[in-house]
This record gives sequence, C-alpha cells and structure tokens, in this order.
Amino acid sequence: VLSYVIPLGLILQAPFIGTWLGVFPGDLQNFTVLRVVSGQEGPTIYLLGQAGLIVVAGLMNSLFALGEEIGWRGWLWIRLQPYGQLVSILVSGVVWGIWHAPLVLLGYNYPMATGAWGVMAMCGMCTVFGAFLGWLRTYSDSVWPAALAHGAFNASVGLVSLFMVMGVPLDATKASIMGWSGWILPGIVIAAMLLKGAFKPQWAKDLSTGR
Repeated sequence: VLSYVIPLGLILQAPFIGTWLGVFPGDLQNFTVLRVVSGQEGPTIYLLGQAGLIVVAGLMNSLFALGEEIGWRGWLWIRLQPYGQLVSILVSGVVWGIWHAPLVLLGYNYPMATGAWGVMAMCGMCTVFGAFLGWLRTYSDSVWPAALAHGAFNASVGLVSLFMVMGVPLDATKASIMGWSGWILPGIVIAAMLLKGAFKPQWAKDLSTGR
C-alpha cells in the first residue's frame, strides 16, 4: 500500500505548493483540464479509472524499475550505510540522478532546461524520491516495494497536468515533483524522519559459500 501511497503523495502535493509559491501554473479553482478530459463521466469517475490504471501500470512498470532498484537500493544503499543515513540519501540520490544524464541532456524530463541544469534538477528529484525508496527498502528488507513504488511513480507522474492552466508551459526545474518547489514539503518530512531515527541502519548480509 505504501508503495502506491508515497509516490502519489509526492506527486499530488507538488502542484499545490508550486501554485502557492507562484512557480506552477495551477488551475486549482476551476480544474479546467480535469473537467475537459473527464468529459461526461465527470471528474470522480475519471479519477477512479485513473487510479485503477495506475495500480495495473505500477505493477507492470515495477518489472522494469526492478533493474534500477537492484542497483541503487539493493546494492548501493547497503554499501553506503556505514557512512550514515544522510550520506546514504544524498550519495545514492546524486548517483541515481547522474545515471539519467544522457536522457536528460537530450531534453527528457526537463525540456526547458539548458546545459547541466536539467541534470542537477534530476539529481535533486532522485535524492528526494530516493530517500523514501530507501526507507521502503530498509523496513521491508527487500527491493520489491521500492521497485513497485518506482513503477507507480512513473505511471502517475503525468497526473500533474490535470492541475495546470490549459495551454501554459511548465518549467519542470521549478515546479511539480520534478522541480525544487515540489521538494520542500518532502524535504521537511525527510528531515523529521532523520531526526526521529526513522531510517534504521541496514548492513549487507554475509553470504556463506559453504554447502
């Protein structure tokens, strides 16, 4: 359940914070885009249908996301534990973000960014989201919940368009969960989790070669 709730929470809070700060072109009074795309069935039925699609697409996407999660949360996260939880969050997030650099530099995710700004923004987003993936991996002792959350995130990140003013471009480096305004509230939550010791250390298991 948390593998779906956490990504959706991260994605859906960002338009409200971004609109409040004036960096997200939010239409949070009329929800014009949502009303247009929902048509005669109405926003409620449309959103319920989208929720069902996200459940299915999240499961399917998790099979592809598993490859990344085996590397970042399955191997790297554990190796960083001796250096502390904050270092584990920052280093694994930056490494994960840089891994996306070739696509980001081609305009993927941040089409309005120039030069390395898109890569830097990707590192920020991966650090924020990666902290929650690391928490899921630690408390489940498995990469599967992290992979499912990764898949659900990829399936639902497009929901942000439902909250935008129709026809207005979005600078993803500033707004949505991809931009800095979307990291403020999650960052506060992560800081509180660190202060409360919510990230318990996890060590790599010794594997025996004995038969």
